[in-house]
Amino acid sequence: MSKQLSLQGIFSKAQIMGFNPYSKSVFGQLRTCRTLSNGYHLSQCSDCGHQQMQFHGCGNRHCLFCGHLGREQWVGQRQQELLPTTYYHVVFTLPHELNGLMMGNRTLLYNLLLDASSQTLLQFGKDPKYLGAEIGITSVLHTWGQNLSFHPHVHCIVSGGGFDGNQWHHSKRVSGKFLFPVGALKIVFKAILMKGLRKLRPKLRLNNLDFEELLSQIGRKTWNVYAKRPFGGAKGVLEYLGRYTHRIAISSNRITEVGQSTVSFTYKDYADGSKVKQMTLSHEEFLRRFEQHILPRYFVKIRHYGYLRNRGKQERIKQILSSMQLCERKPLPKLSVEQFILEKYGTDIGRCQCCGEGRMVCIAVIYGPSCEPIKSESQVRNKASPV
Repeated sequence: MSKQLSLQGIFSKAQIMGFNPYSKSVFGQLRTCRTLSNGYHLSQCSDCGHQQMQFHGCGNRHCLFCGHLGREQWVGQRQQELLPTTYYHVVFTLPHELNGLMMGNRTLLYNLLLDASSQTLLQFGKDPKYLGAEIGITSVLHTWGQNLSFHPHVHCIVSGGGFDGNQWHHSKRVSGKFLFPVGALKIVFKAILMKGLRKLRPKLRLNNLDFEELLSQIGRKTWNVYAKRPFGGAKGVLEYLGRYTHRIAISSNRITEVGQSTVSFTYKDYADGSKVKQMTLSHEEFLRRFEQHILPRYFVKIRHYGYLRNRGKQERIKQILSSMQLCERKPLPKLSVEQFILEKYGTDIGRCQCCGEGRMVCIAVIYGPSCEPIKSESQVRNKASPV
């Protein structure tokens, strides 16, 4: 049995566990991904008449097997916004004492974490001592650790220069090893987020939590802000984006075995020199940990700030390129799935696998309940082309 089918069997167990209705609906979509329940495309060869079926993916953003094409297309769009400047990677992490409060107030506190981290960076960027201009930020919310534990943090890709509305400003840091002093970032981020927590208190579900004591505990701690060394040029930025922006909880290639009652996967133990180890969880514990990372409905986890904010972004990019005496970028052509896979991987999925000469032409699209002519799912699987 394939890894996907084995995981889908586990996801079906989520329906009898005590998850909220939305989480159950997400697991339900993951369970039917690329199965007869989701329908299929029926294609036929123009030469030999060979037919094959391709099951529909679920398209859910939490799926371990969907989203690869969307990720690649998104990265291509971001390539048009890259500038000839240094890019930095900054990670903002909340104290673990806030985990309980965040679990019960995910939307409010995820928004606060994203806003507080971006405000901190923008404030330093506008300071004439460091830059004196508006930087560009792409922020990505992560809620998991390597072992699927609940670990909310934000990865920020930050431009090494900024735009003041007229001209581009390069970083004033001589060494170029970091953009802003990390110690100062920690203090400002902590102040902005704690102020936001107090402002949100009337809206928060506390569940008998002593709010003032919690603020006192986290107020005594030094918060974690980690600034990595600069990326190795624009290529490094895109490689990072491709790995981290469109992923939830765990990637399928980390899962090594799906047993009758357990799931095993690899993880990096950062407390032990980043050694790669293996963890085995029961199906129920795997589902419990996975469910912690299901995002609230309609929540946007990838956001852009500064000169990259959505409103008027294209015009600002044109102004910045003009100020740097660079040519305007042409928009990327929109490719079909077939064209994209051929260009990216050199595989022609439109060619008939039977005769090797004809082209596969879609002759029918079947959705869900319309799959009545097919006698069994195993019958369709035997005919379907591999995903």
